[in-house]
Amino acid sequence: MYKSKVLIGFVLISYFLFAIFEFSGNEVVAFYFNALIVPLITILYVLFIERKSKLFLMFLVSYSLSDILGIVIRNMPYDESLKLYDFEYYIGNALYIMAYVFLIIKIVKSLNFKYVIKHLKMHLIVLSILNIYLLYVLHAIINPNLVLESDYYLELTYNIVLLLLLSLALLNYFYKDNKKSFYLFLGALFIVFSEVIDIAYIYVAPRCFLNFLSTTLSLGAFYFLYQQSKLLNVSNEEGEYVIIE
Repeated sequence: MYKSKVLIGFVLISYFLFAIFEFSGNEVVAFYFNALIVPLITILYVLFIERKSKLFLMFLVSYSLSDILGIVIRNMPYDESLKLYDFEYYIGNALYIMAYVFLIIKIVKSLNFKYVIKHLKMHLIVLSILNIYLLYVLHAIINPNLVLESDYYLELTYNIVLLLLLSLALLNYFYKDNKKSFYLFLGALFIVFSEVIDIAYIYVAPRCFLNFLSTTLSLGAFYFLYQQSKLLNVSNEEGEYVIIE
């Protein structure tokens, strides 16, 4: 228990130091502390959660690898050709996409799609329309800043996966209607909000408050995701406990 509290302390210290350096204008140091938050949460999950979900662990590991990659690239000699930063952009985003896909698979495995299609038709229609609209808005913001066609497809895939994660998490909550599914939905919701704010920070107005808000929402997302990982899953139909997913 003491060791887990120490690790939680490191997570909070990294977050507060990120905020301090971000608002003081030292964005490089702020980036390092920001990039340490999820890897520390991953270590916390590996060491202190007894009943581990392999898919959730793969989500955490993939996300952490992308953050660690960013730290490694920024500590390498400056590359005038910018190939290192291109590598970070493509591989880093691919790892984030992979992480979200693992989370999607985790949700899909516990969903009864026959029940969803039969009882949640209107929800599916509304979510589909909303996702198409959000996808259009996001790409209206991002597209003017893209140079290569590959960038367009990467960003499109990223946003589709992100919105799919949120939609499935919401449907999972409607289907399960328990605390675990509610925390999972909140985690997905906070992730999407964090990513949208991050897009505004990168492409619209690079202000420190937006970066701070994005990181704060991201930390909130991982708090809810971590909390749901400690809960048992109760089906609203069978009332069975699913310990390992």
